[in-house]
Amino acid sequence: MADRGSQGQDSGAGKRAYEARRAAKAGMSVERWKAEKDERRMAEMPVLVKSSPIADKMRGAWRRLMDRAHKPL
Repeated sequence: MADRGSQGQDSGAGKRAYEARRAAKAGMSVERWKAEKDERRMAEMPVLVKSSPIADKMRGAWRRLMDRAHKPL
């Protein structure tokens, strides 16, 4: 069964038509549109991966709770 979440070359006709409309609206070719779309997606990735100090504190708190939970009574 094909993976529907992938942006592979075997995407459906509807997806290709959608991408063609978006590229035409932006005034560029479909290949260029897809390349820029991939670049934008990759540029956003580090922002999603970067953690905040609050997240680090919560991660530490969770680790301490789990350590206490695994200690014998």
